[in-house]
Amino acid sequence: MENLAWSCFGCNSHKHTKTYGSDPITGQQEPLFNPRQQSWNEHFSWSSDFTEVIGKTSCGRATVEALRLNRRGVVNLRRLLFMAGLHPPEDNEPTTL
Repeated sequence: MENLAWSCFGCNSHKHTKTYGSDPITGQQEPLFNPRQQSWNEHFSWSSDFTEVIGKTSCGRATVEALRLNRRGVVNLRRLLFMAGLHPPEDNEPTTL
């Protein structure tokens, strides 16, 4: 149960039962981000146009890669939401990535 969190179907499909992912910079296996225990702002930031999630730590980078948080469809959705004034979230802590 501690591995469950709300997420979109795409992210959930990529996460499945994973609790670790590979940091693309170091190649090391790292624990994936846990939204119940960690701060989003510590591990992630937005790209300058607010369409891509940037991993700031090894945990963040591994999570971005493992969940494929910057899939084309998700990036396009963020672009549209930004244009409509609905993205990024005001507190910068999305309920899902």
